[in-house]
Amino acid sequence: MSEQKTLLLTGASRGIGHATVKHFHAAGWRIFTASRHDWASECPWAEGQFNHIHLDLGDIDGVERSLPLIRAKLGGRLDALVNNAGISPKGPQGQRLGVLESDYATWLQVFNVNLFATALLARGLFPELQAAGGSVINVTSIAGSRVHPFAGVAYAASKAALLALTREMAHDFGRFGVRANAISPGEIDTSILSSGTEQIVERDIPLHRLGQPEEVAALIHFLCTRGASYVNGAEIHVNGGQHV
Repeated sequence: MSEQKTLLLTGASRGIGHATVKHFHAAGWRIFTASRHDWASECPWAEGQFNHIHLDLGDIDGVERSLPLIRAKLGGRLDALVNNAGISPKGPQGQRLGVLESDYATWLQVFNVNLFATALLARGLFPELQAAGGSVINVTSIAGSRVHPFAGVAYAASKAALLALTREMAHDFGRFGVRANAISPGEIDTSILSSGTEQIVERDIPLHRLGQPEEVAALIHFLCTRGASYVNGAEIHVNGGQHV
């Protein structure tokens, strides 16, 4: 019998992250989640409460301090590190924050969570990834490659930088048998959709519908399996053709 595979996923409490945890759980993986929120009680597996790690990705010193605990919980191997957590601050009326509206504190907060913590987790957990011949999946965004009506400038810039980081990881990690890829979701049917998304669906998406979280989760899982063993350094669009 093959050894049970292990997933560590950030940002698991809702949307794509929650669907990803459910998909991997159904596939028999051992799952660890990490976020600044408590374990979501609606998650349908008892071990989730014990395998949840309270981690504020905006606190970089805290991320570094948490690494020994995370490594101890993993027990020596990590088959998949999925960096799904991300923040996109809005204005007082929910409007996007452009260059003129974004101060240094906003830039720093967004980049700590969306980029820097991602790099430090992969660096700190690399021995476990190498031991498993594991895979890193970074969740970017369509906002990283085009101006989006709802995503702020700091979020967009951080997601563009995350794609560059993915390429660098693929280059640096590949010789150790560890792959790194990115997925770039577009308009996915989650609770964080902004009002007005329906206009984007009709105007910009050839399939004329929202994506479902499970459609993203299934791709993440595939990228962590033998079927994707020669896929490295890629960014795969999951947006119904919105990017074309």
